[in-house]
Amino acid sequence: MQVRKPLIAVTATSALVVAALAGAGSAGATPAARKALDQSTPAWLGKAHKLGGASSKAPVDFRVYLAPRGGTATVEAAVKAVSTPGSATYHKYLSPAQYHQRYNPTAQSVATVRSWLAHSGLTVRSVAGNNAYLRVTGSVAKAKAAFNTDIARFQHDGQTVQANTKALTIPAAVSGSVLAVTGIDTSQAVKKPASKPASPPSPGFNNARPCSTYYGQLKATYQADYATALPKFKGRVLPYAVCGYTGPQFRAAYEGNTKLTGAGVSVGIVDAYASPTIAADANRYARQNGDGSYRPGQLQQTVPSSFTHTKVCDASGWYGEETLDVEAVHAMAPDANIHFYASRSCYDADFVTAITKVVDENKVSVVTNSYGEADEYETTGLLAANHAVFLQAALQGISFLFSSGDNGDELANTAIRQTDSSASDPAVTAVGGTSTAIGIDGSLKWQTGWGTEKYALDASGKTWDPLGFIYGAGGGYSKLFNRPGYQQGVVPPLAQPGRAVPDVAMDADPTTGMLVGQTQAFTTGVHYGEYRIGGTSLASPLFAGMTALLTQNAQHRLGFLNPMIYKQARSGLFDDVKGAPVDPGNVRVDYVNGENPAGGLVYSVRTFDQDSSLTTVKGWDDVTGVGVPNAGWLTSVKPAV
Repeated sequence: MQVRKPLIAVTATSALVVAALAGAGSAGATPAARKALDQSTPAWLGKAHKLGGASSKAPVDFRVYLAPRGGTATVEAAVKAVSTPGSATYHKYLSPAQYHQRYNPTAQSVATVRSWLAHSGLTVRSVAGNNAYLRVTGSVAKAKAAFNTDIARFQHDGQTVQANTKALTIPAAVSGSVLAVTGIDTSQAVKKPASKPASPPSPGFNNARPCSTYYGQLKATYQADYATALPKFKGRVLPYAVCGYTGPQFRAAYEGNTKLTGAGVSVGIVDAYASPTIAADANRYARQNGDGSYRPGQLQQTVPSSFTHTKVCDASGWYGEETLDVEAVHAMAPDANIHFYASRSCYDADFVTAITKVVDENKVSVVTNSYGEADEYETTGLLAANHAVFLQAALQGISFLFSSGDNGDELANTAIRQTDSSASDPAVTAVGGTSTAIGIDGSLKWQTGWGTEKYALDASGKTWDPLGFIYGAGGGYSKLFNRPGYQQGVVPPLAQPGRAVPDVAMDADPTTGMLVGQTQAFTTGVHYGEYRIGGTSLASPLFAGMTALLTQNAQHRLGFLNPMIYKQARSGLFDDVKGAPVDPGNVRVDYVNGENPAGGLVYSVRTFDQDSSLTTVKGWDDVTGVGVPNAGWLTSVKPAV
């Protein structure tokens, strides 16, 4: 984290603010006007158990995010102009220095907010993130007075926390300088990897046999001992699931005969923690599966000095996420540089720090992010903090991609139909998921929406028992953000009014997923192994690889992609995914012990195109967006003359 010292002493303007605040408490004075911070009351209060008021001496440690110069609306207008085809400033990007010079909060704004906080008895520990926020500490009593709120202790979602019980308010005199406040509510939202591995990658996991090397190779007529017949599913003999597609299969299916390889383009990846074996694993996987070895320096990692909350976040579980992201990007763009940025934990604030570093370093042109959480867990402060980073990225020409999520409409997971964050932010490209059939010749046999209901083989071995929906691509309509203008005319007008998710899609179904290679802890020891994995955290890095090829062809950065994507929606550059798969599902075989057949085998059917309440239809839909980019998309942006 970049930390700057205070820039300036109290200015005349901020001195007037202090005087006004001081006068407000004097006899006969009119209370200073105040303004509430939008949606600053925790959304979870109604579901929490109140333990009582917080001790007045209890510490508070929070951030005050500062509004950009000219306000967020000014930055949004600049992003729209630089990202919209036909605009006078289309693709005319800023350097980080130019961005900060033009939009950073002024020294006067910093000083004004510092003065108010100091007058309230709070301590500004640092000014961080290129004046993006102030790190503030103090006591509950001082924070209650500063924000004119009450603070109590609660239990919710397994946490004991303290939080404000009503909206935070600030003096009107500083409201134009304050974007958001985070940390008064001490509950921690935990980001989760978007992928759905066949089994947790640590301890070790192997795909059971039989499985197919390409879609439809093996029919599931008999069980693995070839002695007992498997029942048909809805009158059909289904194929066995694939063992996992590899780079050559994905490149053939999506990229055709292109000569583009991503050369000269750098792709960023953000996840929590960092796999200690990623370099060796990625190189071995590439050599063994036809992707070519990495050049010296082609794969780089930027990690913090230390990691935190490793048990709560299941740090080793994130190793599989990084492995998938790195190997999927390399599979699609074998010559692109890959730069992995590690968040120090899975907590929201640490991810904000990580993506801020990515944007301020400005070393990559595309960033894929395979993590998320249901929208209801976001706070206004964190939404504002993330959105500010995405806007800066867009003005610097960096394309931000997010997996749309793996829980469909989230109803079964949260009891509320909702989208996932940060995929629902209108300043990022949300990548949904398909089930994808790649044939023996590398051709796309068919694609449909990823949504899976599971059926287990009963004890008699004669019928398939339904177990219900288990996972599928996230999507729907955001309740946090309005419909952006670039979606008008493409997203059905009679749909709900919020930002529609996703924008595009690629393969995500674990049944038709990717083979990855990772060092894991098997019962026979810690060693390299390969297994199939899926989730929209496969779709996002696959799309990042294709975006790297598009960037290589354009010979310049492409920035925020959505205005261009929606303009291309009916151009034939995206394959419209309309549902109706050839097969209703596949049969999957798993080892009971996760590693070998010694403990026996278990059989299940995993269906296609059954994604909770989400549906795959002609045109834009809430599972696959405008569709799947095809080889023609790779040359759709011509080099500047």
